[in-house]
Amino acid sequence: MTDLAAVKAALKTQAVETPSWAYGNSGTRFKVFAQAGVPRTAQEKLQDAAKVHEFTGVAPTVALHIPWDRVDDYTALAKYAEERGVRLGAVNSNTFQDDDYRLGSICHPDAAVRRKALGHLLECVDIMDATGSRDLKLWFADGTNYPGQDDIRTRQDRLAEGLAEVYARLGDGQRMLLEYKFFEPAFYTTDVPDWGTAYAHCLKLGPKAQVVVDTGHHAPGTNIEFIVATLLREERLGGFDFNSRFYADDDLMVGAADPFQLFRIMYEVVRGGGLSARVAFMLDQCHNIEAKIPAIIRSVMNVQEATAKALLVDRSALAAAQAAGDVLDANAVLMDAYNTDVRPLLRQVREEMGRDPDPLAAYRRSGWAEKVVAERVGGRQAGWDA
Repeated sequence: MTDLAAVKAALKTQAVETPSWAYGNSGTRFKVFAQAGVPRTAQEKLQDAAKVHEFTGVAPTVALHIPWDRVDDYTALAKYAEERGVRLGAVNSNTFQDDDYRLGSICHPDAAVRRKALGHLLECVDIMDATGSRDLKLWFADGTNYPGQDDIRTRQDRLAEGLAEVYARLGDGQRMLLEYKFFEPAFYTTDVPDWGTAYAHCLKLGPKAQVVVDTGHHAPGTNIEFIVATLLREERLGGFDFNSRFYADDDLMVGAADPFQLFRIMYEVVRGGGLSARVAFMLDQCHNIEAKIPAIIRSVMNVQEATAKALLVDRSALAAAQAAGDVLDANAVLMDAYNTDVRPLLRQVREEMGRDPDPLAAYRRSGWAEKVVAERVGGRQAGWDA
């Protein structure tokens, strides 16, 4: 039997980090769709993030993206966040938007471009020092489009050399989270295309280097929960970028495409002890046509629901069925948990936390959407500028 009190306690301590960029304008390769009331500054993004935490109770940190969130005083920005009830989280680097990075960043054949990219990564660690952030999150668009364009092995050497210099700069309590993506924007080779490549580099670097699993960055049919289980077993799962996708893009709301997959992933997280603070749960989403804050609230709730179902798995019954080789009973234990309606349980958890049982309804009643539309007039909206 599942200990309901323990399930509720775990849900109350869960933390989901929201991304600053999800509060800004975004779109597709063809069009960015502007919305009224979108933040114009890093501070206004933090205001919106604070509202998500106010209504969910489990979104206490906000990930930054540099240079999108560049400010003159990061210590002051951290204080600004704390005054609104949230903290600054992971610092995300950006080595994919400058013209210099057409052929890559730290894997570029030109040493001057590699040095520029490395300087940016080291700047991000400086920002971590100022904000008290634990995690530096690295995703590289580096790769090639054509056979023979560059030497595959040499690019891996350049990657290893750059990562080693950044790793050496990390301070006490700081980590490097290396992300992977099997293709895009490069179409022939990607320099960090899969979890094995990321894991190999992290293993060579040391314990401060961890793999981050973006749930949208896999080929169709990939068993993501196997990756999660393996990385947890090796103590190299640093965090998640939660989102979902149907075909090739990966910025839809987490759980929107395959909530059963999200449940299976979260079961392996629970099974492997990944609910501890050492695994960072982050959203990495861009809300192109839906309202920003409600979509982020809904995403946080989706993670909560999948986690609640994973916590409800009767692990003793599951272990007994597995040991007996009873395939159907073992599967039934998982399906019983997945098919449980956990919404009443989560409403109760929120009430016990002093929050409204319905975060979306509470947000809509708050008038925040109308307030920011009226106040955020003029200036330059945050976004991709595509």
